[in-house]
Amino acid sequence: MSGITAEQVAHLASLARIDLSPEEIASLTIDLGQIVESVKKVQEVATPDVPATSHPMPLTNVFRDDVVVPSLTVEQALSGAPDRDGDKFRVPPILEED
Repeated sequence: MSGITAEQVAHLASLARIDLSPEEIASLTIDLGQIVESVKKVQEVATPDVPATSHPMPLTNVFRDDVVVPSLTVEQALSGAPDRDGDKFRVPPILEED
């Protein structure tokens, strides 16, 4: 097994300020042990000649050209606004200022 003990799990829980019951500690001890064992297995396979991958399929970002197109005028954009201040929407304040 991985060597993860219930005391280690309880210590980690206290560091994270998580209150765990004895049953939860026992369950997490088993779960964390299995995780550590799985990581060990992956480390055995991950040799320097195997390239690291973050995704099984190669991904590329697809960007479109940034093209300027006609959009709404200020008057059109503010035509349905209940209140405005020049070229801006006027909204009620959400913070009280002293």
